[in-house]
Amino acid sequence: MIDFLTRHPAPLPRPAYLHRLPSLHWLWLLALAALFLGIGMGLRDPWPADEPRFALNALEMLKTGQWWIPHRAGEPYPDKPPIFMWAMAASIQLTGSVRLGFLLPSLLGALGTLALVMDLANRLHGRRVALLAGLALLSSFQFGLQARTAQIDMLATLWITLGAYGMLRHALLGPARRWWFLGCAGMGLGILTKGVGFLPLLMLPTWGLLAWRRQAVPLAWKDLALGVGVILGVVALWVVPMALYTSFSDDPALTAYRDNILFKQTGERYADSWHHVKPWYYYPLEVIPWAWLPLVLALPWLVPTWWHRTRRRDARILLPLSGVLLVIVFFSLSPGKRGVYLLPTLPLLVLACAPMLPGLLCRPRLHWLGAGVLALFAGMFLAAGVLGALGLPALARLAERHAVSPWAWWSLLGLIALGLLLWGRARHGMLALVGWLAVFWLSWSTWGYQLMDPARSPRDMMQQAVAITGPDAWLAMPAFDEEFLLQARQPMVHFGYHTADDAQFQRAFAWLADTPEDRWMLVPQHRDEEIACADLTRARDLGVQNSEAWWLIPGTAFAGCPGDAGAAPLYVAPTTLDAASAE
Repeated sequence: MIDFLTRHPAPLPRPAYLHRLPSLHWLWLLALAALFLGIGMGLRDPWPADEPRFALNALEMLKTGQWWIPHRAGEPYPDKPPIFMWAMAASIQLTGSVRLGFLLPSLLGALGTLALVMDLANRLHGRRVALLAGLALLSSFQFGLQARTAQIDMLATLWITLGAYGMLRHALLGPARRWWFLGCAGMGLGILTKGVGFLPLLMLPTWGLLAWRRQAVPLAWKDLALGVGVILGVVALWVVPMALYTSFSDDPALTAYRDNILFKQTGERYADSWHHVKPWYYYPLEVIPWAWLPLVLALPWLVPTWWHRTRRRDARILLPLSGVLLVIVFFSLSPGKRGVYLLPTLPLLVLACAPMLPGLLCRPRLHWLGAGVLALFAGMFLAAGVLGALGLPALARLAERHAVSPWAWWSLLGLIALGLLLWGRARHGMLALVGWLAVFWLSWSTWGYQLMDPARSPRDMMQQAVAITGPDAWLAMPAFDEEFLLQARQPMVHFGYHTADDAQFQRAFAWLADTPEDRWMLVPQHRDEEIACADLTRARDLGVQNSEAWWLIPGTAFAGCPGDAGAAPLYVAPTTLDAASAE
């Protein structure tokens, strides 16, 4: 048994060249990042699959005052703890707008993660490397995507990175017990955000081995125990009151919420996942090639260098690199996998690459590889744009299905890629690729938002529905999607997110039969079998939304449909948006 937890060698000397990054550099790069990542905020609504759900949770908190137990349209939402919903609710309240506020937590999470990575890279390797590390993280494809997406993962990555930062400050630049405890608090917040905030603890075995070989500052058993106590204490700040509140409640829905959030969404979700089931090779073969772009192109040079540093037991490389590998292994062992789960590896990957970045930029073959990838993008986008504009049947069907015609946008992206190739040639291929990725994200956040928002957000369709029914008419939506409830301009009911579809329709028929003159149903046209009993000649065609055709049917058309009021629960969704807050 390695006794690194009880040994206390002298702290590692801090080289003289490790000096703090001047505040001016911090301000310039963070201001650039805030501008780059923040462009487009306010230009679109929350898009499915996850964004409308969290916006609905946040708005319901603001409207009902129920902050401790997140609700989704009146029904307790047990899939995630409430930290991200709290942050989104605060952002919407601060900005006074859903469109402005719902993306703010992800933006702040990205900027915080960037600041932590740059600061640690500066302390370990110096100012120049810190700037390159910041630019490397900022240009990483998955980082740019999630910073512009209102999913829970960017904020969770901030807390996970804070946990890793505290560990690495103590292990490589310590002793720094305060940073270790602050990192543990970050891990606790990460658990309250997405449950996997403990991921930095996967680096403990590597830390122990390096401390045993006197390559890192050891962690005392007492500090380890206190750190775990800090993690559990932060988690207990929400879990204990929640468990008491739900346990002493007479509402069986709250008891089910407690059991779901504490057990099903943790151990069962990991060990016996019921969705997103992927093969073991999903991450290395299907996610890393695009998520780690453009850093992934440097792996042929990074891997031998990492091996050399491993033989030298360079703790500055081994600790973050072990974190990357163990996070991949951890998520690969679960049958349920999503590409976004690897987002926390990017800050650690950048730290593991940081001292090699200046040398990588001098590798001609790496630039040739970057130019080749950029040429591939140029051909793909230019061909798709031109052929789509010419009416190629396959692309025309795709555009009709999604109600988007991006041909001019794609053609311009292809032409810009060609222009950057001519400018940079093979000698500066990586710089040209990074420049094109910046253009891609800027156009995505402006032109792309304007093109896709009408197809991804049902705002216009729900306004059309209220114009037909009147603002006081009630609307039922069996098998609902959150984006429709989020954009509702009239009272709506649903019948439980996880209720079987047949039971939902039976309950809907009974509800409509109570006062059919004032009640309507919103339903996809492919559900024609479930509503075959209705008089569909009275249905209003609302067109295509989210790749599906929709009907708006008056309650009087369901006179021949047998209902069952006990088949499913009935939830009244608070009217979430009004004209002021929607803009």
